[in-house]
Amino acid sequence: MDYQKIAKAILDNIGGKENIIHLEHCSTRLRFNLNDENLLNISALEKIDGVMGVRINAQCQIIIGNDVIEVYNELTKIVGNISKDNISNEPKKKKKFTAIFLDFLISIFQPLIPAIAGGGVLKSFIVLFATLGLIDDQGSTYNILQLIGSAPLYFLPILVAITTANKLKVNSLVAASAVSVLILPDMVAMLKSGTTLFSLSLENINYAAQIFPAILTTLFYSVIERFFTKYSFKVIRIFFVPMMSLLLTVPVSLLLLAPLGYNMGTILSSIIIFFYIHFSWIATGLLAAILPFMVVTGMHKAMVPYAIESVGKTGCEMLYQPASLAHNIAESGACFGVSIKTKNSKLKSTALSAGISALFGITEPALYGVTIVNKKVLYSVMCAAAMGGAFAGLTLLKSFVLVGAGLASMTMFIDKDNAMNIVWAFVTLGISFFVAFILSAVFFTDRVEITDESENENEKVNENTKNIIKNEVIEVRSPITGKVIPMTDINDNVFSSGMVGQGLGIIPNEGILKSPCKGVISMVFHTKHALNIKLNNGADLLFHIGIDTVQLNGDGFETLVNVGDIVDIGDDLIKFDINIIKNKQLDPTVIFLVTNPEDYAISTINENKQVTNDDIVLEIKPKILNKGE
Repeated sequence: MDYQKIAKAILDNIGGKENIIHLEHCSTRLRFNLNDENLLNISALEKIDGVMGVRINAQCQIIIGNDVIEVYNELTKIVGNISKDNISNEPKKKKKFTAIFLDFLISIFQPLIPAIAGGGVLKSFIVLFATLGLIDDQGSTYNILQLIGSAPLYFLPILVAITTANKLKVNSLVAASAVSVLILPDMVAMLKSGTTLFSLSLENINYAAQIFPAILTTLFYSVIERFFTKYSFKVIRIFFVPMMSLLLTVPVSLLLLAPLGYNMGTILSSIIIFFYIHFSWIATGLLAAILPFMVVTGMHKAMVPYAIESVGKTGCEMLYQPASLAHNIAESGACFGVSIKTKNSKLKSTALSAGISALFGITEPALYGVTIVNKKVLYSVMCAAAMGGAFAGLTLLKSFVLVGAGLASMTMFIDKDNAMNIVWAFVTLGISFFVAFILSAVFFTDRVEITDESENENEKVNENTKNIIKNEVIEVRSPITGKVIPMTDINDNVFSSGMVGQGLGIIPNEGILKSPCKGVISMVFHTKHALNIKLNNGADLLFHIGIDTVQLNGDGFETLVNVGDIVDIGDDLIKFDINIIKNKQLDPTVIFLVTNPEDYAISTINENKQVTNDDIVLEIKPKILNKGE
């Protein structure tokens, strides 16, 4: 990949450097906070080679995959330091509370994952080496290495204070200093023995590895810092603001905020544990099954606070990580199944690389490249993940590390008190992989929308299209009576994402497809549900009747033209039976796309309106006209 080219293309289509408020990345996505999301050119972003998809919820998320760090590094070279001057004073579009809350959670917890995962994986390997007899679990070396692995979790309140302060744009080191008081050894000893502050009793709580006390303390600190920054004299601000902030924040935290945060975490964990205890295998299986949708929308990040809280308090986690293992490996199995079934060389390559990534816990390449663009693969993943997750729940599978669940991180399931825990983890892996592999290999079908044409048909097409006028603007009529819908409303990700071309959909009122313009039939699909017309200005127009109607194998369809035929406006192309399509519970929407949109400016007309064959629905203007040629 040309990472610099990708970075420049992304920057050009998000409104430039001036539109960026904040930029970060996770394991597969670039994450932007933008001044004006209206400046986003999503369709152009999705066409960039190296971009798997774009999602807008709490943030603008651009899915890159395994090369995200390289693209991020090139972006930061171009963007440099993002100035606070970038923050626009113009009124912002109001976001939903859920979007704001999710953005806050992601900004706090995403940066913590490498430290927690690194320490946790180290501890799991040390346990493995001790189990294999390679290290003495009673020796000082073992204990020191365990302490190294435990440090990120023990000092989690300080790390959370730093990330929260960074999100709130206040002094992160002073915020960390305020929170560090909670876990000072002398403070822990005083709380344990019973102590008071201003004659008020302090609760005996061990705040090590706690997250919510740190978040609440830092939120309060941010208010105090801003107040004193605004009203103190500049000459004394450097020491006066942090001094007064610490003096007010820490007592309020010890008396109120830290105990409140501790109880919040306890309540959250108790609720999830209640459901797990009473519905263990159902809860794990269901979570694993819906994880594809959670990961695509970014909602899986909402599970991170619970998982961290659980590991901090109990030393293990029994819901999210086991469910993630089942889902991640199911994605891998499904991709390998598709790779052996498909005859499409590009999809085969995509599925193989995505399957390998998912096997090691990175699922976005599989999700965006294979799963969500094919319903049968998605259902295969959901079924396999549910079965694997249910088995993990039945065996009470425990995870001891917060890291992407996959083959390389299976040591996260080593339990020195239960040797079978790692065995059940590998069984979960096996169930998830092989069920997804078998289901996808059996049920996946290639969605190839072109056919091999005979030599005579090719000659006929070439002969009848030799007089193409490349600078002709063509107004395209509706090929059928019905309601026009935007391309983004088409109930199929392959078409709605623009992967095939640009155009629209029409919900039909009748079963006769007519030619909306003059041209030459360049393709007729063998199951009769689709054809192509080469227009007089060179544009390729695809007509696709229904979604997944290829499985009808021509039942209910009658083609009235052949490859190479010259057609005029109003000529009958295909007759079809809407009732047969609906009786098979398929969507009858007629999809109507220009499949070589890079050469044309395409305008849609009469969207969301009822149209007849006389109404104009598309204008196709060659881009050569925009260059003055």
